Amino acid sequence: MVTFIFWSALLIVAYTYVGYTVLIPAIALFFRKPVAFSDSEPQVTFLITAYNEEKNIRAKLEQVLSLDYPHDSLEVMVASDGSTDRTDNIVREFGCRGVILKRVEGRVGKTATQNEAVKVATGEVIIFSDATTIYEKDAIRKIVRNYADPEVGAVSGRYEYVNPTGAPVGTGTILFWKYENFIKSMQTRIRTITGCCGCIYSVRRSAYVPLPPDIISDLVEPLKIIESGYRVVFEPEAVAYEETTEKPAEEFGMRVRVITRAMRGILYVKSLLNPFRYPFVSFQLISHKVLRWMIPFFLIALLVSNAFLLGYWFYNLSLGLQLAFYLAALAGLVSDRFGLKIRLFAIPLYFCVVNAASMVAFTKTLKGQKMVTWETVRK
Repeated sequence: MVTFIFWSALLIVAYTYVGYTVLIPAIALFFRKPVAFSDSEPQVTFLITAYNEEKNIRAKLEQVLSLDYPHDSLEVMVASDGSTDRTDNIVREFGCRGVILKRVEGRVGKTATQNEAVKVATGEVIIFSDATTIYEKDAIRKIVRNYADPEVGAVSGRYEYVNPTGAPVGTGTILFWKYENFIKSMQTRIRTITGCCGCIYSVRRSAYVPLPPDIISDLVEPLKIIESGYRVVFEPEAVAYEETTEKPAEEFGMRVRVITRAMRGILYVKSLLNPFRYPFVSFQLISHKVLRWMIPFFLIALLVSNAFLLGYWFYNLSLGLQLAFYLAALAGLVSDRFGLKIRLFAIPLYFCVVNAASMVAFTKTLKGQKMVTWETVRK
């Protein structure tokens, strides 16, 4: 039984991080569904959801207004989730340049704020962004060209993180998102992706579905659009930049919130897990979401079962490698506390932070806890 637990846990971990990564591009070699895009200039609403962003909102609006897209086809809107600082006043200063302030009272959270803003948006395409994200000049054009294909209901751009301080957790974040972008590009070749990049994603206005406030919109909104019969695609040439978090505690807190909302989101669209109705979508969700969230429990099973199998060289080596990996993560955490930025520890540290967050999020989800609001951690 112990041997069975060990090998089952090992195979699931290996499949989640390696097997799926190899399998998706292999499938893409044989099944291709290209997007029939063409250059066009539909009416776009660029929607920035903000809470207490007085330090960032002015620069963000200046950057958006400088993007390469016709101003008469671009509606810029800031949806303020009950901000208590000068965010709203700064946005009002841009009213003479066409920027719209949609204030939502009551601190209702990002998803509910977006729901209210979309009600008054006039664009055929809604692009969602955060106040700290920088878009490349042609990002809007690269996004909207995909909507020439009537099968496309949502488009995600490409996230590129920058790590100006060299923090190990930031290095881990960059590597993780390079991996995510690769997976999304392969999924799009086959048919559809199942989730978007939160700071640069868009939807066809007519396909938008209002969501409950405790649901993460950049995962579940695309899934509801897929449920409606559309496909969701990844546009690698539409690029946005964001600074990474600097501290493991900041990344951990953010990941707990994101994963908790994502778990509740999957439960909200659980019909998509049915492989008979949605074979490719359910395959992605189980392989790339559900199993990944369950990884910390398999890791514990792997470590504990391995301890009972010592005596044969393979199991001795396996336990030694696991302990060395976790010690490297601990060394990364300790060195960070002392202000030392040792990149060697970046991957073990980020891996453990994310999996610890998954375990906490799983517990919160079982207890029925909701995480609706957010605090800005990147300045």
